[in-house]
Amino acid sequence: MEEKYERFRDGIFALHTRRFGTVAEIMVKKLYGLDESGSLAYDKAEGDKRVEVKFSTVLRENDSTINESNILDQIDKANFARRAMNSTDSGKFDSNIQQIKRAEFDKLYYGLFFADQVEIYEMDMNEVGNAPGYSNKQHRGNEGEGQFHLSPKTIEYHRQNHLKDTLTYEELYNLLER
Repeated sequence: MEEKYERFRDGIFALHTRRFGTVAEIMVKKLYGLDESGSLAYDKAEGDKRVEVKFSTVLRENDSTINESNILDQIDKANFARRAMNSTDSGKFDSNIQQIKRAEFDKLYYGLFFADQVEIYEMDMNEVGNAPGYSNKQHRGNEGEGQFHLSPKTIEYHRQNHLKDTLTYEELYNLLER
């Protein structure tokens, strides 16, 4: 990968939650010609459909917990760029698609930022409950907000049933530059 696009990718992986989410929302908006929602309840609009956008980065799981004997090594290994996984890697990862409020949207665009590409999935609201491992409870006492995980155990279900597009970081850069 050219250095310009590698730096771009590493910058995406370094963004904190809300800023990262905004990148995903802009990407999906530009790819599929979506409109702004005009509502805080959902992210975008596609005609009269309410659209939610949820993405996650794919990072290798930490190899151990932090303790006094490995603290410096674990801090060094915390670097997102070193933990980012390719779409073909076979290591362990767990990417959580969370805060899913099914009553608030009609269509869900969700996906994964891997080190080598971005995978974009599409699911109708009524399909969300069928996602492997879907839980309609995210926090104790929480009503109407759920989550599901993309992991080595579930990734093939999402790829076979809901994969809409893949983008390289060069393609994503060019899309966002327009």
